[in-house]
Amino acid sequence: MSEELWLAIVLTTLAGLSIPIGAALAVCRIPLLSNVAASELKHGIVAFGAGALLAAVALVLVPEGTERLRPGLALFWFGAGALAFAYIDRLLAASGSKAAQFLAMMMDYLPEAMALGALVTGDLNAAVLVALLMALQNLPEGFNAMDELRQNSQRGALALLGLFALMVPLGPLAAIAGMLIDPSGTAIGAVMMLASGGILYLMFQDIAPNIPLKNTWAPPLGAVLGFLLGLAGDLLI
Repeated sequence: MSEELWLAIVLTTLAGLSIPIGAALAVCRIPLLSNVAASELKHGIVAFGAGALLAAVALVLVPEGTERLRPGLALFWFGAGALAFAYIDRLLAASGSKAAQFLAMMMDYLPEAMALGALVTGDLNAAVLVALLMALQNLPEGFNAMDELRQNSQRGALALLGLFALMVPLGPLAAIAGMLIDPSGTAIGAVMMLASGGILYLMFQDIAPNIPLKNTWAPPLGAVLGFLLGLAGDLLI
């Protein structure tokens, strides 16, 4: 196995580990906080994760996707992603299940892992920075997804943590796909635009409506901070 392939596997694994770490933090939240402080913390982390997702769409997925596709195809796959996840969201709502945060997290993690795999062979510094950005984004996203699933699932915390741990190896597999399966980059571009449309739909349908909290300024600033994190990573790259 080539050195670049090993590096892609290591970087995406380290970035993916922040998913179960974030989920574990949601299970072991600080018990000393008052109800008001705990509510503000939860809304702030949801907002931070939403800002990070928005940054991923605006600064990574859409720019990288449109670079790999002709304009018409980029628009087609973006719209297809929104429609596909609107349909999935409707099916989940009909079944009584709520997993918008989980879906958004995976739609952010996997396409970015594919992009990282493609970057390793061409721009190692950019690949390392993308891995760091992914790790920082995955932490609040894992927290939010676990918090959502615990409220809407019959499974215990340990079973859910096992599910989140199983998500980690998907990153290296996506990176390998980005390196080996799609040398032209068109399939990666399509996946990125699909994910962008789906994330944007879930943001406005399910995630953003859960952010507002009366008489506090923390949640909207959390969203700005999350986007600022993504912007800092993009500028460094």
